[in-house]
Amino acid sequence: MPLKVAIQMDPIGAVKIDADSTFRLAEEAQARGHELTYYTPGTLVWDDGRVCATGQSLKVRRVQGDHADLGEARRIDLSGFDVVWLRQDPPFDMGYITTTHLLERIRDTTLVVNDPFWVRNYPEKLLVLQFPELIPPTLIARDLAALRAFKAEHGDMILKPLYGNGGAGVFRLPESDGNLAALHEMFVGLSPEPLIAQKYLPSVSKGDKRIILVDGEAVGAINRVPQKGETRSNMHAGGTAEKAELTDRDREISAAIGPLLREKGQVFVGIDVIGDYLTEINLTSPTGIQEMERFDGTNVAGLIWDAIERRRG
Repeated sequence: MPLKVAIQMDPIGAVKIDADSTFRLAEEAQARGHELTYYTPGTLVWDDGRVCATGQSLKVRRVQGDHADLGEARRIDLSGFDVVWLRQDPPFDMGYITTTHLLERIRDTTLVVNDPFWVRNYPEKLLVLQFPELIPPTLIARDLAALRAFKAEHGDMILKPLYGNGGAGVFRLPESDGNLAALHEMFVGLSPEPLIAQKYLPSVSKGDKRIILVDGEAVGAINRVPQKGETRSNMHAGGTAEKAELTDRDREISAAIGPLLREKGQVFVGIDVIGDYLTEINLTSPTGIQEMERFDGTNVAGLIWDAIERRRG
């Protein structure tokens, strides 16, 4: 049965259609006969008990620069849709958090993917703390003394903003590096949020694996390899994607966290694994669908829509 689908995302005209996961999800939905409407998060409103937005009908095609046909802008009541996709990119700031509060109001009538209550309460770098046996030595702190003690214990470490994304603000501090205090001063001057420190994992030079889970089940992976001389493997930071296979350890990690993700309505999740360690669980706007589909031929977008259609009954 065709579904009425609204997609909350950043401006669609700027997306790279050969890489953007939201575009691929829209393309698959359209192929299945679902009716698509697009809106940006800045148009979301609470109006006298209704959650509304300024939306436009959407049709997509795989022609960069001419990839979206948009209808006339109109006020839409999101409770009238079967599915709403929460797909704008981080940063995970108060604007983002506010959208989760508003979308939570329509959960009784509309399937919001991923479930906004748990997107808000399970930030990617914090959810991993529920699985201490799977993660590298990790510290969350704003206190410089605590960060210094962590560095003294573990030597080579990674320091990054707790709510950062795309590799922005990620620093490696080798054992001999004396810049911790200066970096701390910079970070605390920019934001009131804590920092996250993790023991540096040398295996990152071989890649940071992105594993995609659909309704709690691992469906495949890509390996993101940093540029020469670079610590960060994020594709936003110049990393390149390579074909990857799921190892026994990858499956063990996925099996440990999958039931919680499924229970909390996290249909499309990307986890990051370096060597044998889980480093992040990405719920907000995971990526990697198109790269994985090109490498192994799996219709990941189709698997995601299968899961959504099952949940809609």
